[in-house]
Amino acid sequence: METKALELVREKESEARSLKLAPAWERAVTILAVIWALFQLYVTAFPSLDAVRLRACHLMFMLVMAFILYPARQQGKNALFVKNGRPAVLDWLSLSAGIFAFGYMSLRYDIIALRGGWFDPADYAVAALGVVVCFEMARRVVRNLAWLAGVFLAYAFVGEFIPGAFGHAGFTWHRVAEHLFWGGQGLLGVGAGVSSTYIFMFILFGSFLNHSGFSALVNELALTLGGRSAGGPAKVAVIASALMGMINGSALANVATTGSITIPLMKRTGYKAEFAGAVEAVASTGGQFAPPVMGAVGFIMAEFLGVPYTKVMLAATIPAFLYYLGLIMAVHFEARKLGLKGLAREHIPDALLVIRTRGHLAVPLIILMAIMFMGYTPLYAAFFAILASVAASWLSPHTRMRPHAIIRALDEGARDAVGVGAACIIIGVVIGMVSLTGLGLTFGYEVLKYVGQNQLYLGGICVMLMSTILGMGVPGVAAYVIVAAVAAPVLIKVGASPLAAHMFCLFYACLSNITPPVAMSSYVAAGIARSNQTITSLIAMRLGLTGFILPFFFLNNPLLLYEYGHSTGLTVWAVFSASCGVTALAAGLEGWLSGPCSKPIRLILLVAGVLTIDPGLRTDLIGFALFLLAVILSLKRRPKTAA
Repeated sequence: METKALELVREKESEARSLKLAPAWERAVTILAVIWALFQLYVTAFPSLDAVRLRACHLMFMLVMAFILYPARQQGKNALFVKNGRPAVLDWLSLSAGIFAFGYMSLRYDIIALRGGWFDPADYAVAALGVVVCFEMARRVVRNLAWLAGVFLAYAFVGEFIPGAFGHAGFTWHRVAEHLFWGGQGLLGVGAGVSSTYIFMFILFGSFLNHSGFSALVNELALTLGGRSAGGPAKVAVIASALMGMINGSALANVATTGSITIPLMKRTGYKAEFAGAVEAVASTGGQFAPPVMGAVGFIMAEFLGVPYTKVMLAATIPAFLYYLGLIMAVHFEARKLGLKGLAREHIPDALLVIRTRGHLAVPLIILMAIMFMGYTPLYAAFFAILASVAASWLSPHTRMRPHAIIRALDEGARDAVGVGAACIIIGVVIGMVSLTGLGLTFGYEVLKYVGQNQLYLGGICVMLMSTILGMGVPGVAAYVIVAAVAAPVLIKVGASPLAAHMFCLFYACLSNITPPVAMSSYVAAGIARSNQTITSLIAMRLGLTGFILPFFFLNNPLLLYEYGHSTGLTVWAVFSASCGVTALAAGLEGWLSGPCSKPIRLILLVAGVLTIDPGLRTDLIGFALFLLAVILSLKRRPKTAA
């Protein structure tokens, strides 16, 4: 089943489409990956390179790995393009061109800076070569995103022929190449900066956690926490996917790894295949905005906002908690409706035994959080957390990481960083073209012209639709950056705080993973469950409804984001009332509270849920009154149901 899941990920996610090389070349790639990982650890512990050279070196490693691992063509017999267990001719040409272009940049950057940004013809030629090489890498690794970046690049040249507000004066190839290659908002801009620091280190940290046995700890803890309650396997899926998603951050990889275990377990317990797949898809998608790692998106958000990462992480805590609470309650009510039981006692591991044998593997996470809350940078925290993961594994002979396990962790972390890194590099083209052409300002002006200056919710609806569309089929990090570059300024102009605007964009960009017609997480989960893809996606949208409506509430009220120094008492009350709200929403959607709910009761529950999620005393009181009314009416129906 796990092999089947991985095959589905390769089918749906271009990041996973690397080919198997001959044994000698596999060893060579492993050596290169380990060197890359050790290089990143060294420059993190001992900063010795300026930002531009660090990003250039990071990109050169990535280019070599990408061109060796990913084929120019999937099929065919032409040796120029197709691998036969070793790099093809075009691979050698491409990686050589990439090393030359970015090596040239590293050597010439100071010279060009000292002469005031004056470029000679060779500089322009190298810039063009670097842009082409990065597009070729993106075409192989993150195909959809490469085409999207190509559209933005084409806009720089054809915009002069577009009438109306979205037209511009036009740009020469020299101007575009200079901006993308040598400028600070292009290929080596914020995307490359975050990829070469936070993203790589936290992907490496996740790899070390995985190889230390942390995933086994997560699964066993999930079983002990929710395995025996009604619908236990579904709750195990939610808890396990949430815990793994906090570190993993890749929705599809999360579905493949945890779903291959939890989906068959849910089906055996009595859940329908479509529901089982939907639960796993929704749970895995939430990991992209769940602290402490947030799928590495939080680090980019902190860079955009110019705030400490801990502020972003705290802001995401309450929304992520409410998202998963709504999902837990939905699977609970579904289990009660179907009359499902939990797992038998003999299938549940002993909690104390789990903590005694594997509890020490959570020490790196505790160290990570402690260092960040002490005020140190996430990079500093990640470095020591990686060291702590090795040290903690040696506290028990059953989990001890031997040298070969450490090498595997370094190798796997570097390979996994290629897919996300390639996405971060190519979105530099999107950001560069948005800044060069003024597309972001134009889009914001046009939206404001139609929705009005103070129409916050109407502007939110426009941004929601755009975020969902732009995020379809795109990795979470890239989806957020694209949406934030174009849409976040619109929300800020209509009255949202910068943090709320960016969190709003993040939620809908991530939720595109379960939104038809391109619901990648739902499709992979449906493949594992052998269920109908469309029905699975629609059920996933229903289960994830909390995530779809919650951003509109924190858009206008920062209480749910723990923002701007609101009192702790008000925040605690907002969390309590919102928790009741998502419970009411789940009950209304599933049609079960203390028993089956009639349509009027379901409607009352849905209205009560929306009112209590909205932070405010008046709406909370009305919502609680309606919730209480629904409980009373539901209890009155129980004797009839029992009879």
